[in-house]
Amino acid sequence: MSQNGLRGRRVVVTQAEHQAPALIGLLEARGATALPYPCIAIVPPADIAPLDECLQRLAGGAFDWLVLTSANGVRIVAERLDALAIAPDRLDTLRIATVGAATAEAVQAELGLPVALVPDEQVAEGLAAALAAAMQPNARVLLPQAELARSILAEQLATAGARVTQVVAYRTVRGTGGVDLPALLAAGAVDAVTLTSSSTFRNLLARLASPGSPSPSSALLPGDLLSGVCLACIGPVTAETVRAAGFDAAVVAADQSLEGLVAALEAYFQSAHAAALPLHRSEELL
Repeated sequence: MSQNGLRGRRVVVTQAEHQAPALIGLLEARGATALPYPCIAIVPPADIAPLDECLQRLAGGAFDWLVLTSANGVRIVAERLDALAIAPDRLDTLRIATVGAATAEAVQAELGLPVALVPDEQVAEGLAAALAAAMQPNARVLLPQAELARSILAEQLATAGARVTQVVAYRTVRGTGGVDLPALLAAGAVDAVTLTSSSTFRNLLARLASPGSPSPSSALLPGDLLSGVCLACIGPVTAETVRAAGFDAAVVAADQSLEGLVAALEAYFQSAHAAALPLHRSEELL
């Protein structure tokens, strides 16, 4: 059995174009061929005024906690603070909580601020439980999220006694560009597809159902195209979305980070189940 289960494997990266380089680098360092196919793009909300108003109140001391649930949210908050000429050090008395280590790293990189709380269970439920234990009664919480974010975090924080202000920080829309994935899938030239959020999976299906360029593969349904391809999920929420759509989440990372996802995918291809799968080395469709 190979000591490196990813060597020679062809792995699709469905992240937004600005996010993809980190995962591509991790995959290529393990000998895989990364196939970029952006399934999402991150854009500002249709009306940016509510977010800007909340950030101005944040700088004025109106909140005790800033809760960030994704690196995308961190990036948008940093961009809007810059546009509003609000220096991050004006927030240095604020306590910041993030859903996981990757988001905490983004806070430190984009804002240069310390993170007070990162839960052991890196999902919304785990963050809500950790915050409930750490907050003072009637804590004022600003929660900038994606337009279609799950409501469970805000609901559980409110139940715990927090005064939660939710605001839309960004929208996730369907991505464009990348490799000709329908043709690659139809030719059996893909080993795995990485999925870093539920939205990447939903938009993967949407792109495959309407690839935008006539080809023999465009007549195939997403279920046919993805048959036999390993779907690798960054965590249980994404895996639940995959399974609810009738697909198999073959890999679910225990460590919900890019490194954890790559490690889980490598372990899958090193397993007895996958070790005999052929390597797809053909380059003619790229």
